[in-house]
Amino acid sequence: MRQPETNAQRRARRVRAKLTRINKAELPRLSVHRTNKQIYAQIIDDVKGVTLAYATTLEADRKAGGNVAAAAKVGALIAERAKAAKISKVMFDRGSFRYHGRVKALAEAAREGGLEF
Repeated sequence: MRQPETNAQRRARRVRAKLTRINKAELPRLSVHRTNKQIYAQIIDDVKGVTLAYATTLEADRKAGGNVAAAAKVGALIAERAKAAKISKVMFDRGSFRYHGRVKALAEAAREGGLEF
């Protein structure tokens, strides 16, 4: 017997269903994961199954990860690392997280840093 889906699982499935309509060979995916204390972002090539760039609040100079300012720093850092890897366009995958607060700050900082999505 299957377990019933949680609201978070439903949101994640809905977001990923929209992303699968985009040609995966063309664009890598910018995946965001948020916890109460940290935020993580990685650019993934789904065809090859490899991570092309990543950024997180766990890195040395970003110890305070539970706030919007730290998320914005991670967004700027992921954009910088994407440029170094010669990536300019990505699909934004927010997973089961709503687009507000830290997730929104990360996305806006990544856009300001030069990523298009």
